[in-house]
Amino acid sequence: MSLLTVRDLRVVIDGLHILHGVDLDVAATGVTALLGRNGAGKTTTVKAVMGLVPRTGTVTFDGTDIGRLPTHRVVRRGIGYAPEDRGVFAHLSVAENLRLAERDPHPAYDLVHELFPELERRRGQPAGTLSGGQQQMVAIARTLLNGNRLIIADEPTKGLAPKIVTEVADVLARAAETVPVLLVEQNLALVRRVAGHCAVLADGRTAHQGDARALLADEDAARRLLGVGAHRPAAPAAPEGGPR
Repeated sequence: MSLLTVRDLRVVIDGLHILHGVDLDVAATGVTALLGRNGAGKTTTVKAVMGLVPRTGTVTFDGTDIGRLPTHRVVRRGIGYAPEDRGVFAHLSVAENLRLAERDPHPAYDLVHELFPELERRRGQPAGTLSGGQQQMVAIARTLLNGNRLIIADEPTKGLAPKIVTEVADVLARAAETVPVLLVEQNLALVRRVAGHCAVLADGRTAHQGDARALLADEDAARRLLGVGAHRPAAPAAPEGGPR
């Protein structure tokens, strides 16, 4: 069963056609990975789902059409978003960053502190002084506070050291036991570890949907769709220079 269903999603910004008809199904459990080469349109796709860019097409969340809703109403439907740039408020403390994200009467701080004990220890520290991995923890923690029904994590391991990537992978796997995750990711070793389903974009269109591990086990398909061998760790992702 799909929790989020996207059909014929199209985005035009300043006259530039970025998405040309994306189809995407996000499973109601576990991790669904959104894959593709740099510039394929992955970030634009999740921004369109969130209502952050103008879009046409159909976006259905748990049977309800949300494709015309503004971002704040999409969020209230229960979709948490951890953006690619993490979006922390550098001059505010960790605790203040989390407090700003509170939406439910009883935020799930027990879950957040269980998954991120370091954030509890650093609650008074300015978020701008945290490492990249720690800032990513703040971004994911904010999505877990409010009992969201889906978490979208855009490139959560981008620019992180391998040890921190492993820690983020652990957190995503544990979070997915509670709430499904749509994961935009370039690190195929991480995808192989945590994702069940996947969709691959190419040039603003859906090129493939199916079982993530089956795709990554197929050397020829992985090279054709992703430009890398399935059995080699993906190189660190560079900033997307094409359509976003």
